[in-house]
Amino acid sequence: MRSLRIALAQINPIVGDFKYNTKKILEYTEKAEENDVDVICFPELVLTGYPPEDLLLKPQFVEDNIAALEKIVRKTKDFNSVSIVGYVDAEDDIYNAAAVIHGGEIKGVYRKMFLPNYSVFDEERYFQAGKEPNLFTLGDVNFGVNICEDIRYPDGPGHVQALNGADILINISSSPYHAGKREFRKTMLSTRASDYAVFIAYVNLVGGQDELVFDGGSMIFDSDGKLVAQAKIFEEDLLIADLNLESVLRKRLHDPRRRKEKLKVPEIPRIFICDRNRKGKSKIEGRIEEDLSSEEEIFRALVTGTRDYVRKNGFSKVLIGLSGGIDSSLVAAIAVEALGSENVIGVLMPSQFTSKSSVEDAEKLAENLGIRTIKIEISRIFEAYLEELKDVFEGRGWDSTEENIQARIRGNILMAISNKFGYLVLTTGNKSEMSVGYATLYGDMAGGFAVIKDVFKTMVYRIARHVNERAGREIIPERVFEKPPSAELREDQKDEDDLPPYSILDQILKAYIEEDKSYHEILAEGFDEELVKKVIRMVDRNEYKRRQAPPGIKITPRAFGKDRRLPITNRYVPW
Repeated sequence: MRSLRIALAQINPIVGDFKYNTKKILEYTEKAEENDVDVICFPELVLTGYPPEDLLLKPQFVEDNIAALEKIVRKTKDFNSVSIVGYVDAEDDIYNAAAVIHGGEIKGVYRKMFLPNYSVFDEERYFQAGKEPNLFTLGDVNFGVNICEDIRYPDGPGHVQALNGADILINISSSPYHAGKREFRKTMLSTRASDYAVFIAYVNLVGGQDELVFDGGSMIFDSDGKLVAQAKIFEEDLLIADLNLESVLRKRLHDPRRRKEKLKVPEIPRIFICDRNRKGKSKIEGRIEEDLSSEEEIFRALVTGTRDYVRKNGFSKVLIGLSGGIDSSLVAAIAVEALGSENVIGVLMPSQFTSKSSVEDAEKLAENLGIRTIKIEISRIFEAYLEELKDVFEGRGWDSTEENIQARIRGNILMAISNKFGYLVLTTGNKSEMSVGYATLYGDMAGGFAVIKDVFKTMVYRIARHVNERAGREIIPERVFEKPPSAELREDQKDEDDLPPYSILDQILKAYIEEDKSYHEILAEGFDEELVKKVIRMVDRNEYKRRQAPPGIKITPRAFGKDRRLPITNRYVPW
């Protein structure tokens, strides 16, 4: 029986930390060797961390990456298993590549052929594209290696590798998360496996890197497109499975179309690795880890992104301004899950406009989470500002200026504590607010990381409710869900004084920002004409604010920043 024992090592590297990444790769390679694995695969650019961005323009960085790979080659010289490691290959140019390592040498290299240059990807900025695929032989098994985007194309390198006799395709990937992407990924990989009549092993990165989060969830599909193994989601994992490859030939014998297609593709280079001894191995069945609900998936993405941003940037504790509202409550719950209650500090900064219930809700939340709080009244500071500015402001009434002063006082307090103790400030603005500019520069936008900046307000409520459900107790006080959202910067203020209800606003924002629908297409969905114009104007004229916002975790298919890049100076009117 022709079979292959494969290990998918979804690990969490750190960009630019070659020592750490090399050590982790070797640790997982040793685990695979202990389990008598034939092939162990690591994610795309695992050696450098992903994405390395303009570090790739530094020749020393590329050289250090090659040196780290050479160390792995030396250290695994006596291992029986074959290692597939993502790295930067360099010749006349640089390439996003996979090294196939065995017996103290690099047996072959695959260079990524399809370089994505959309959404958050800029690979054409850095890499030359590979020219042709290749095929590797290990004993009686033929396998092809390709990288991330390569597997998306029906007639791409995987198609050529399969028609040249590959029994299994190994796709090493660093595919960033957004809500709903896992289902697309599963469907695509299942389709490729069935169409190519081949096993597909897909190994994905896990962890957070700046705005991006990688969800892991590495998978194996058989030649019928059936999922036969799936790793954990949002966790490091080593997924090991024995694959019976006899089914590949059986399926191909019943598909006459393949014989005709085979005549149309070129022969590709074949690289022999070694013979192998498969005797005496007890079978390891592939496990399938459970999928997550949409709310748990988003919550785990936010936790992972927060944890890794804080830890990888050398912080130990975080500060959060607790207002008693839904946004700061959710951010605090995420931070505690990510970092532990001992590393989260809530700062309460009530003014004369802060309701008693908001203070009580913030204190109750802190008690439920077990976090330390600092309480600093800002009323006297605010009055001092007004006193100093009264001559300058003479003859002008109250407006957003006075409201923004309060927000900036709070921002100053948070940043002062941050500077003094070295804590990182987590901001609490959501995507709905950031979209329309309902946020204060150098005020509530002041901080180092914006946890929920890509989460619409309606989704904030859903995830917050899920926080309580998954805990089986009240974490976020019930009153926080029930009271109307308010910045509490003037008497009896409500968000709906300035904005449409979030249930309507979020629909318009999703259509305009994420789906790129035109003004007329949004109108056709039944929204009020003046309301749509107002929302679009607010979105467009607040690009300058978003450019100055801290980075935050990508959750939706179209996040601000790398995903959506519009000019600040812009007179385009869509009606």
